[in-house]
Amino acid sequence: MKAPLTTGTGYILWLAMFIGICGIHRFYAGKWVSGAIWLLTGGLCGVGQVVDLFLMESIIEEGNRNRR
Repeated sequence: MKAPLTTGTGYILWLAMFIGICGIHRFYAGKWVSGAIWLLTGGLCGVGQVVDLFLMESIIEEGNRNRR
């Protein structure tokens, strides 16, 4: 059984936006398509990154459900 994803790690990966790497937290949660979009568009010009800050718990919960 795989270890569950944690919200804390998601937030740490979200912080990678400050060094120019957006969307890494989405790859971590298993959202490969939206992660690639975030990476290529700078987190939808930063707007998507800010929205994800508030949606992080639900993103990680969904990632855990999909891993089961």
